[in-house]
Amino acid sequence: MHAVVIDAGKLHWRERPDPCAGDHEIVVAVRAAGVNGADLAQREGRYPAPPGWPPDIPGLEMAGEVVSTGEAVTRFAPGDRVMGLVGGGGQATLAAVDEAHALAVPDGVSWPEAGGFMEVCATAFDALFGQARLTVGERVLVTGAAGGVGCVAVQLAALAGARVTASVRDRALHDAVAELGAAEVIEPEAVTDGGPYDVVLELVGAASLPCALRALATRGRVVVIGVGSGARLEVDLLSLMTRRARVFASTLRGRSRAEKASLIAALGARVVPALAEGRLRVPVTGTFPLRDAGSAYERFAAGGKLGKIVLVA
Repeated sequence: MHAVVIDAGKLHWRERPDPCAGDHEIVVAVRAAGVNGADLAQREGRYPAPPGWPPDIPGLEMAGEVVSTGEAVTRFAPGDRVMGLVGGGGQATLAAVDEAHALAVPDGVSWPEAGGFMEVCATAFDALFGQARLTVGERVLVTGAAGGVGCVAVQLAALAGARVTASVRDRALHDAVAELGAAEVIEPEAVTDGGPYDVVLELVGAASLPCALRALATRGRVVVIGVGSGARLEVDLLSLMTRRARVFASTLRGRSRAEKASLIAALGARVVPALAEGRLRVPVTGTFPLRDAGSAYERFAAGGKLGKIVLVA
């Protein structure tokens, strides 16, 4: 196979041995693979792959056709269209994925959209419902809402009956984010005036969170899953105490097989039907050939995009 390979902070298109399916794994001929902030961080040496995953082949999500299966696989067969969540190695012409971390691609869903689905949807779903326990009628703030996770989070929260406020710096993207289900789309400087928020999904980091905390409702919950603007800040603990607030933070990549399997099963039951019916979509700003991953990473880093950048075979 060929793969995107990180070497000394640069991306190369190189030949590598084909992966073999373990007992519970499937090998997929990759048709599309999403680009995420984690990939850029790995290229820069700031986010190494967990043990057992390729240390120099990035890619946390992909979609394609099954070409082989392990002896214990029961859910998929060669030829099936699948999308999978992996700890690395997704940006290659072949990738191995645990069958419990894969879902069938619904009819009518394109390869680019399927290739950009798993990581962002799993992250947003887990943050909103697994951690913040979002309920009907609550007010949600999604910061950095024009990105891949943000676009999905806006839709998931709106579909769950929440009132969504989306913070988006680029005014050119406000209307598009509103079309995803946000009741209002505001600039980051207006966040404090827009509360109180029951749930804050913090995708930006240190530059954004202080304003969101000042607008937090009593018993509000904050879930931090992005630190692109910085990872350190000073927090007014007394303010959190008086609001009886809770702050969560997490990553997805290093979780156990069982944790990921449980999350993927929930996605299959609660989110994939919305994707299949067109009630949820993964906006794709641009696609690039797998062998031209460098250009895709540059486009991702440039910002000003709605949704995903996806590599295609």
